[in-house]
Amino acid sequence: MENLAAALSERKRQQLYRARQTLEGPQDVVVRIDGRDYLSFCSNDYLGLARHPSLIAALQEGAERFGVGSGAAHLITGHSYAHQALEEELAEFVGRPRALLFSTGYMANLGVVSALMGRSDTLYEDRLNHASLIDAALLSGARLLRYRHLDTQNLHDKMARTASGRRLIATDSVFSMDGDCAPLADLATVAERADAWLLVDDAHGFGVLGKQGRGWCADQLAQAPDNSILMATLGKALGTFGAFVAGSNELIETLIQRARTYIYTTAPPPALAWATRTALQLVRDGDDLRERLTARIRQFRSGAAELGLALMSSHTAIQPLLVGEAGAALALSEALRERGILVTAIRPPTVARGSARLRITLSARHTPAQVDRLLETLEICCGGGQLAAR
Repeated sequence: MENLAAALSERKRQQLYRARQTLEGPQDVVVRIDGRDYLSFCSNDYLGLARHPSLIAALQEGAERFGVGSGAAHLITGHSYAHQALEEELAEFVGRPRALLFSTGYMANLGVVSALMGRSDTLYEDRLNHASLIDAALLSGARLLRYRHLDTQNLHDKMARTASGRRLIATDSVFSMDGDCAPLADLATVAERADAWLLVDDAHGFGVLGKQGRGWCADQLAQAPDNSILMATLGKALGTFGAFVAGSNELIETLIQRARTYIYTTAPPPALAWATRTALQLVRDGDDLRERLTARIRQFRSGAAELGLALMSSHTAIQPLLVGEAGAALALSEALRERGILVTAIRPPTVARGSARLRITLSARHTPAQVDRLLETLEICCGGGQLAAR
């Protein structure tokens, strides 16, 4: 207990301590915490669907039809018509033969990598991949080689020096802390030439990017090869919960047989799957929402440029404001909070030391006036440009 207490104290001293905050109402662009309303720019609810009335009605309908809990793992009696229907609709939407539901994106990535890779194999990962992909590699026991961010030539060089065993390239599609996008067409070419799998985590692109919101992966890989694997989450742009993996029939059957994070866990509530079918239709018909989100992104980036703020290069809803040291990022976040604006400070180990930032995320539900308020408040809190573009 003393060792744990000392470690927690040290984390606080380094200004790396994390604390939860409890929302008193629904997820939205305005949230209530401890009796006070805050304008929020730190949710992944990119299309504003989390409290959509149609989703609420669909969830209620699903609970009435299927109950609340699934009661068992998918391979026992937990797999319902709601799950099956959603899997089929997701597969059709992303243009893959089949899809398989997982409880979370984290579990999906662990399941895919551990099912396909072993100790004699090699994984190649972008240095800025999500923690779930890094942990998946470590859990599999395969050799892990990390290539420079977005650098396909560096990836090619590393692959040229490792020829034995199975090989898998894994990448975020939209990088969650930087907001930039992977060069998927180039990565697919490298994977094909090297006879390797390509696993794409499209958690932050699915529902937002590409035609009808089919994602960055579908946008960049119009004809997805059999060696490509898509993972996407349902708790961000779709506003519900869960994740899925899409690919060939043989891939999905292999995961059903071998993915431990699918086999040995209770299936998600069928009512959530039922509601997600409605969310998928809202995404399919949601060009107006995506256009609204794009307009807010442009408005914010234009205003930030006028203020000389150090935004990172991103055309997505994720707009990181680079600060530098953890303490400075925390202080800026707190200054915004005091003025009624909620933006989370992202610090090590989530990002590298010296690259702490505010992760500003925009939603289709934000109004132009709300984005203007954020910019005006940033101008005050940043001291007239002390976070100037670098």
